[in-house]
Amino acid sequence: MAATNPIDPIELSRLLIRCPSITPIDAGVLGVLESALKPLGFNCTRLVFSAPGTPDVDNLYARLGKSGPNLCFAGHTDVVPVGDENAWSHPPFGAEISDGVLYGRGTVDMKCAVACFVSAVAKYVAANGANFGGSISFLITNDEEGPAINGTKKVLQWMAENGETIDGCIVGEPTNPDHLGQTIKIGRRGSLNGYLTVKGVQGHVAYPHNADNPMGRLLKMLSAINETPLDEGTDFFQPSNLEITSVDVGNDTTNIIPGQARARFNIRFNDLHDGDSLKKWLNDKFASIGGDYTLDIDVSGDSFITPPGMLSSVMSAAITKITKVTPELSTSGGTSDARFIKNFCPVAEFGLINATAHKVDENAAVEDIQNLSEIYFEMIDGFFKSGEK
Repeated sequence: MAATNPIDPIELSRLLIRCPSITPIDAGVLGVLESALKPLGFNCTRLVFSAPGTPDVDNLYARLGKSGPNLCFAGHTDVVPVGDENAWSHPPFGAEISDGVLYGRGTVDMKCAVACFVSAVAKYVAANGANFGGSISFLITNDEEGPAINGTKKVLQWMAENGETIDGCIVGEPTNPDHLGQTIKIGRRGSLNGYLTVKGVQGHVAYPHNADNPMGRLLKMLSAINETPLDEGTDFFQPSNLEITSVDVGNDTTNIIPGQARARFNIRFNDLHDGDSLKKWLNDKFASIGGDYTLDIDVSGDSFITPPGMLSSVMSAAITKITKVTPELSTSGGTSDARFIKNFCPVAEFGLINATAHKVDENAAVEDIQNLSEIYFEMIDGFFKSGEK
């Protein structure tokens, strides 16, 4: 299907990167996106959400078409801070191209993917017209790199309240370790943060009988949860892993037995567990040691998977057509906003190479950006052709 591309993915990427949209600041980035989508016929809705103790977040939902099926592209235009700007060889928001590489904060994660999907849609509409037998939508937030409270989750709630249904979703997170085409993410492990406080009685180190040192119990508790693997993995998930991230008593002296001891840990867990089952497992382990303790738990998302099906097949075929690579279906890595979308429709992730995400001199090869746009075009084409069968 031959069609010219009305929107250059490189130039749109550069426009987006030049907006210093560090979470949750918009910095004009959604306006740039709207300016690209409205001429294509998209109805654009800006959604500002807030919550106590959190900053307001500007989000965008845009839709082309009114009928189903509705293929949604989900992503974010917010970026992490640049760190030491002097360490960058190119200005972090300059969007400079050097030796075939585009540099800037957000190139990989994930402004270029957003630009590529817009470019792919423009090409698809140019080839098929606006009445192609379905809808295409964008769900874009400025709150993915932050607390994720006023972003995708609330946009999805708004969509449900307003009768906006999506039938499949592609998330543009950078999924490839080394080269374009390696990996489609069809799920993610869950993430649990644990905050353990073991209580004792402060006292003089020379008179331990007058005190109660909590450190021994803390160390036994940590050993109890760290000594045995949680599981050996499943068909689509790697083994769950628990990492102790901090142990602290806040003791600046050598002659005081501390009154309490604290530890933090994170569990990345697969589909053999959920937040409730892990909370019970942790409390059972800690109670077996005994003593006075408190455990606070924050689960940022349970594990999930979209089983291989139409969406992953369409995505795989598109990737192979452009890159000649057969992608692996994976659930590795950290969390993403797909954890919210999975409750509404099948969702899978594919984007650029993730090697420089969040790093100084974040960058993407111009050729990869162009190829990603072509891959997204094939995904769109394949999705709607699959709906015709």
